[in-house]
Amino acid sequence: MGANFLDQLPAIDEHTPAMIKLALSLDHNPVLRYVVQRHAAVHDEVILPPGVWQRICPRTDHGHVMLGPIVSDGQLVGGIAFTRYRYDQAFNADNLADLNALCLHLSTRLAVLRSKPFMFQMNCSNITPREVQIAELVARGFTNAKIGETLWITENSVKQALKRMFRKLGVSSRAEMVAKLCLREDKEQGAENIPE
Repeated sequence: MGANFLDQLPAIDEHTPAMIKLALSLDHNPVLRYVVQRHAAVHDEVILPPGVWQRICPRTDHGHVMLGPIVSDGQLVGGIAFTRYRYDQAFNADNLADLNALCLHLSTRLAVLRSKPFMFQMNCSNITPREVQIAELVARGFTNAKIGETLWITENSVKQALKRMFRKLGVSSRAEMVAKLCLREDKEQGAENIPE
């Protein structure tokens, strides 16, 4: 299982392995193309005859694939993927329904996070004010490109700042960073109202 956000995918260039180029190609990967075009979850045997996916993807650990969208403001911002070994049972309608529910939950949660104000605990003295701004926008679900546009810096500057922040905070993902730095305002307000 894996969850990926589009702005975290590696840039495709002449150094990108051929297998990665094919996996991220809408021309070559019909499962990815389906999710990008329809913003709907799918597994390989919904759109392809049984066994055809194995000819498209030679990896035995990707013998069956299921992919669903993470959507924010009507835009595809990421996806959740599950794979199974070639000789395992193919994904079925129940698996697809579960993935749809998970994608809907994550997309809805992202919308809620974007709409609520955040307050940051500054318990880490080595986070700069600029890094706090970046962290707040990450918490709101902004992509690196949107953060750069909002703060008038390049997307690469955002990526480099996030790498530094991950090192400083001892985390390895955006979600871990947000969990470590922020408390929703309504949680803090709720804590103030709890009788002692």
